[in-house]
Amino acid sequence: MKTSEIRELSVEELQERIDAEKAALASLKLNHAVSPVENPAPIKNARRNIARMLTILSEKQTTK
Repeated sequence: MKTSEIRELSVEELQERIDAEKAALASLKLNHAVSPVENPAPIKNARRNIARMLTILSEKQTTK
């Protein structure tokens, strides 16, 4: 998800997306622990997306 798309979301929508991404990341990590994945890039991308969303969420909360 691009930064511009994330900035368009409301705080509530952003929080829901973060929760969904965290659940998806946990699933990816579990699958990777059980049987190692050839390409671990989706795990890295999920972590970065979560961090990006958390950063924008904190920006929105401090500006209000």
